[in-house]
Amino acid sequence: MLEQQVLILPGYMNSGAGHWQTRWESLHPGFRRVPMPDWDHPVRDAWCRTLDASVRASQRPVLLAAHSLGCLTVAFWAAQYAAPETLRNVTGALLVALPDPDGPGFPPDASGSESVPMVALPFASIVVASTDDPYGGVAFAQRCAKAWGSQWHEIGARGHINADSGLGDWDEGQRWLASLGQPPLK
Repeated sequence: MLEQQVLILPGYMNSGAGHWQTRWESLHPGFRRVPMPDWDHPVRDAWCRTLDASVRASQRPVLLAAHSLGCLTVAFWAAQYAAPETLRNVTGALLVALPDPDGPGFPPDASGSESVPMVALPFASIVVASTDDPYGGVAFAQRCAKAWGSQWHEIGARGHINADSGLGDWDEGQRWLASLGQPPLK
């Protein structure tokens, strides 16, 4: 992964100290959190424009490590905001714990996430889901993975795959992310 810039995309309210995204950022100097304008009142347009600026600013190919609302941001950005030349700079995306905008647990302070784009992502991706995520069910995550052309991984009962999930540095997730940065086998 040394060849790539890894952009960390937390979800609603950011990722705290014990979250795997924060731990990865501490472990790897090349990992950088995308600074969203308002973590507590996310607006799709602002988040997508911030992601776009971060990808365009990278001097290296980009891998995205997204959690929760960060995953939806990636999907909207790729489908509706990013220019083709910017998309070509993205090697892949690890999309973890997709929240369902139509689900009862979706944050009411988040706006613009309705009608999630169900079109293929123009880069390699992996969707990871838990069987007991209170913010998004397996069926929703599988529909997104299929529409986006993503690899699918279900990791059992791990809640929202956050600090409370007890993943520590989440080595398996790091391996999946690293696999996205590898050239495809011929």
